[in-house]
Amino acid sequence: MPENVFFERKGPFPLKEILNTIGYNGEFKNLDNLKIYGFESLNNACEKDMTFLNSSKYQNISLKTNAAVCITTPNLSKFLPEKCIKLNVKNVLFAVTKASKMFFPTADIDYPDKNLSSSSELLKLYPKVYFGKNVLIGKNVKIGINSSIGSNCIIESNVTIGEKCFIGSFVTIKNSIIHNNVNIQDGSKVGVKGFGFLPIKNKNLRSPHIGKVILKDGVEIGANSTIDRGSIADTIIGTNTFLDNQVHVAHNVQIGDNCMIAGQVGFAGSSTLGDNVVIGGQAGISGHLKIGNNVKIGGGSGVVSDIPDNKSVMGYPAVSLKDFVKKRKNK
Repeated sequence: MPENVFFERKGPFPLKEILNTIGYNGEFKNLDNLKIYGFESLNNACEKDMTFLNSSKYQNISLKTNAAVCITTPNLSKFLPEKCIKLNVKNVLFAVTKASKMFFPTADIDYPDKNLSSSSELLKLYPKVYFGKNVLIGKNVKIGINSSIGSNCIIESNVTIGEKCFIGSFVTIKNSIIHNNVNIQDGSKVGVKGFGFLPIKNKNLRSPHIGKVILKDGVEIGANSTIDRGSIADTIIGTNTFLDNQVHVAHNVQIGDNCMIAGQVGFAGSSTLGDNVVIGGQAGISGHLKIGNNVKIGGGSGVVSDIPDNKSVMGYPAVSLKDFVKKRKNK
């Protein structure tokens, strides 16, 4: 059960109480005293936690999960360890939203940080950090030496910023761990809640997003870009990866090392990229995809399926560059 410093955690809760909350009608024997301590991803869950599985894509991970309980479906139960209690439901994401809100009741909306102070009042805490004008800093924020924070920035509570980082003006950072030598240009938003909700009849139900953003060494985030925090797992951008201006990275996306992402590229949630990936401007990457190492994606392309290592693709839907060129010649 990993520590979550960014969101208030409730619990533990008796499993019976969770079952009532999500509307589960099944019965289990000898579970009267079972308590669940957290809601975690398949990877991070321990023997006291609950998790979920809603796609066979994750069977290699789900078969190894240590979670005590998993919300899933009858078709996917076979991809879970025998010892794991399976809660087979009709709507996995609805049950996940209800359960996760029990543990993290304030993570479905980005409430304003009420613990902000002016950087001018905190200079003794950060003697080797440069601050511009009108910078607001939350509690327990760590900023490494020789870093620079531009004017009109907000750094919310518990954020960590490494050494020799350069943060432009009008940047907001929350729910994030930022390593050394990271450059975030003007107007960017890092660690905000992603586009997570469920349409229930005539009302949208917001889903808690309890993950964080991790920016590794040497990352650059272009101006007016948005990096959403993870929903359950984390959003991660790898070492020396550069994002151009106006790039959107959705919740749970993981980008490898040494990638180059041009302007106005958009990533849907939970897709993963390998190392040395290059993506041209205005391309779109659909959700839950796996993009391999050394992949090149042409500008304006729409990627709707996995791409193996060392491939170059172009077009919508994206096809191999060779096939794209052939189609163009035949027109």
